[in-house]
Amino acid sequence: MIPAQNDYSVRTSGVGGVCMMSTKWRDEQHPSFDFIFNCGGVSVAFIFMINYDCNNPGPIFSRAEKLKSQFGHLYVVVILPTKEQNDSFVHSYFRYGMDIGRPTFVPVLDLEMGFEKIVRIAHARGVCKRQDVVSKLKAERERSVQGMDVFLRVVSSIPHVETHDANALIQTVGSIEAIAKASKENILEHTDISSEKADMISRFFRDPKFYLGPKIS
Repeated sequence: MIPAQNDYSVRTSGVGGVCMMSTKWRDEQHPSFDFIFNCGGVSVAFIFMINYDCNNPGPIFSRAEKLKSQFGHLYVVVILPTKEQNDSFVHSYFRYGMDIGRPTFVPVLDLEMGFEKIVRIAHARGVCKRQDVVSKLKAERERSVQGMDVFLRVVSSIPHVETHDANALIQTVGSIEAIAKASKENILEHTDISSEKADMISRFFRDPKFYLGPKIS
């Protein structure tokens, strides 16, 4: 696959796309040609059949069968302007044992409609991919905030340690495990926590009387 001679890109709603087509179509103007769109970070492949032959429908179905295992998102756009072609296509679809949706066939009436469908499908896939990434990032941020909240609750449960002290420990010493291993001297060296609180933190993780007892108000 190579970039098309006339770059055809999709730039809508913040989702950029790059279109590629086969050298066979470019060089030979074959009655069916292939596109690969990379839109929003997802690749979408298309077979575009512009001259469906009622007397020889096999090639388009065999090609679709071959390519569906190579692409996660494959669509076959077929121009069917007449009732005869449409009836032949429907009959052949089942005769060749195609699995519904694997790949997805998109019948259209003309070339313009076919290109429009290709662009819309590729763009929609890119938007969905982008929204999925945004959703995952949002979920990750929420988990991070929740984790920090739990962290603060645990550390500030140490007698005499307040929330701002817990924040200082998190920023300078690190995880709960690191805080548990830190000596009084290490805590004093890296934070502005008082000597009394540093001693309390150090003893809390080492003396069962502290970590098994209630918090001192």
